[in-house]
Amino acid sequence: MNAAEIKILYQKGKKRKIFAILSLFLALLIAIVVSISLGAGSPRLEEAVKVIISRIFPFLDIDPVSKTTQIIILNIRLPRVVLATIAGMGLAASGATMQGVLRNPLVSSYILGVSSAAGFGAALAIVFGVGVIAGYGHYLVITNAFIFSIFAMLLVYGIARLRGITPETVILAGVAIGFLFSAMLALIQYIAPEHQAVRAVVFWLLGGLNLATWEGILAVLPIVLIIIVLMVHQSWNINVTSMGEEVATSLGVNPKRVLTITMVLATLATASIISFTGVIGFICLISPHISRMLIGSDHRFLLPCSALVGACLLLYSDTIARLVLQPAELPVGIVTSLLGVPFFIYLLISRRRRIWG
Repeated sequence: MNAAEIKILYQKGKKRKIFAILSLFLALLIAIVVSISLGAGSPRLEEAVKVIISRIFPFLDIDPVSKTTQIIILNIRLPRVVLATIAGMGLAASGATMQGVLRNPLVSSYILGVSSAAGFGAALAIVFGVGVIAGYGHYLVITNAFIFSIFAMLLVYGIARLRGITPETVILAGVAIGFLFSAMLALIQYIAPEHQAVRAVVFWLLGGLNLATWEGILAVLPIVLIIIVLMVHQSWNINVTSMGEEVATSLGVNPKRVLTITMVLATLATASIISFTGVIGFICLISPHISRMLIGSDHRFLLPCSALVGACLLLYSDTIARLVLQPAELPVGIVTSLLGVPFFIYLLISRRRRIWG
């Protein structure tokens, strides 16, 4: 096969990947509209479309919709859908990044102990009203969860650096720190003076989007979008690093530096998201694998594809969570776990077959 034929094959593969990403973007737009129009007390699909279009294009002459319907869509349903989209994108992109630099398909952005530390910080605020920074109510929980998530990442980095920053030391340090904060979280739940407080902690740990507000979205949106852009900017370095330390070094890439940068980016994105949503599992694990099945392992395309897949998965999961027991709802973390566990088991089985078979 000559150079011209290789170039033609590359261009065809590139077009196919771009087409897959555009298709996922269209599927995401459809999922957003459908999710807004489903649930207890929801408006009809056409009413949801009218409200959204009238807000985006106020100069168009569109039949008016009742005030109640507008409030449901704009103040209750739309913030929830937007937060689900942002959270799914950030978690999935972080998972794809960590799997690439750690060269392990079974890790996620939570491997750094972020989720356990966030749960511990949230439990401190919920049960005892203790915060690292002064605050009250929901904002105390948010700040505590975020700060302890960052603290966990710093601990993992410090421990890993003692032995040299490698994928193995980062994973082992992350597991150790995760168990540490899990134990302290269990201790808080055990000594909590009120049963109601323990229930609130458990509910937070299951994850949910029911407290979505435009103020929270304005805080999370720029952080997540900027981090995804920076991750994509590092995509070539992630590609090289995923080939091994010797290959990366021979190509002029410092794998330890890339690992450190991606650790910081993944932690910031994950901490920002779960501080507002609680712990939402498996989105960061299964989305990159679905994306690899669609477009391959080139992180220049894998990262945006994973972000779109993650957003669609979390949107559909949240919609299911709202519909199953309506007018009540399930925590979305339960739905994502029910979807993710079978896929995770499949990965374990298929990985074992590759190793031993």
